[in-house]
Amino acid sequence: MNRRASLSKRIRTASGPRYCPVVVSPNGRIKPDWVLVDGRQERHTEGAYYVSWYAGKKLVRRSVGKDAAMASAELHKQKQILSAQNAGVKVVEEKNDGTLLATAVDVFVAEIKISRKPKTDQAYKQTLDLFLECCPKRHVEEVERDDLIKFAAWLRDARKLSPRTVWNKFGLAVIFLKKSGRRGLVAKSDWPQFVEAEPEMYEQEDLDAFFAACEPDERVLFETFLMSGLREQEVEHLEWTDVNFARGTLTVRQKPQYGFIPKTYEEREVPIPDKLVTSLKRWKQKSTSSLVFPASNGDPDGHLLRYCKAVAKRSGLDSRDWWLHKFRSTFATTALRGGVDLRTVQLWLGHKNLQSTMRYLKPARGQAVRAQVNALF
Repeated sequence: MNRRASLSKRIRTASGPRYCPVVVSPNGRIKPDWVLVDGRQERHTEGAYYVSWYAGKKLVRRSVGKDAAMASAELHKQKQILSAQNAGVKVVEEKNDGTLLATAVDVFVAEIKISRKPKTDQAYKQTLDLFLECCPKRHVEEVERDDLIKFAAWLRDARKLSPRTVWNKFGLAVIFLKKSGRRGLVAKSDWPQFVEAEPEMYEQEDLDAFFAACEPDERVLFETFLMSGLREQEVEHLEWTDVNFARGTLTVRQKPQYGFIPKTYEEREVPIPDKLVTSLKRWKQKSTSSLVFPASNGDPDGHLLRYCKAVAKRSGLDSRDWWLHKFRSTFATTALRGGVDLRTVQLWLGHKNLQSTMRYLKPARGQAVRAQVNALF
């Protein structure tokens, strides 16, 4: 049986992650970061290299890191092994201590950069840097259950992180180790405990004070957050082509030119009230950009939270209590209290599961509730 090995790099393309063959120079060396995409040479610094070969009918693909020279050496080594096997020679592979933990982290983060959003990439990188700082083990194969348990305790005691943040970072470390071949290290009872916080929402009196302090451009921006339930990056990348004035809807869709992908990787349409339609129509008359809320240079504006806190401070409210996601919580809770069914609200919010939406089914509070209670007795 003839076996051959090849080298490819997993890169990000407009159609998603893809394995592409490397470009070889006339001298036979790999050109670092250069790959063939549909026959065209393109430079891609993201991603890791993979050596691929067939074991019978099964395709075997092994990550060999981000360095082109090391990847080339691994390709040469695999070719020698396959050549010997083709000749009927029994190959005894040399024993090594395993994969360096730091190397595995680099390869894993490189993969995350291709298939996930920048914020997700940053979250993994920060968490795994902390894991490297805490874990004394040198190789992935040496990591055991106790190392993860100690990592959670270290995050809680030494880094003073909240129980929910500890839980999140513990989970990211578990995912990394699973991807690196270390499965089944922890049981369900080993996971850090935390109390699920109830989603917060803005009370009407606070919203009245907030919007009273808004400039016209700020008002339409935060009305969009409040009356659509869109996430921060969804508003940041909203274009006028996503606004259907006739139907009164906003559409969340992928924006390859900005590297934006919806969180659930699915497009969705959200109905908006006539009040917001009117505000957006007026705003469009002043717009010279394809984006609804662009920065001064025409790019997506990444400072929306800063604007929110500035308005809250200007209105005399505590800016520490004002967050863009809280508008989304307010939208969801208001819709559910108004009689919209769970499944519909789930679709509007772009949730993968109904449980995420059910968190917004919460008791009413505020002055209106006080009036109801007082009326009872």
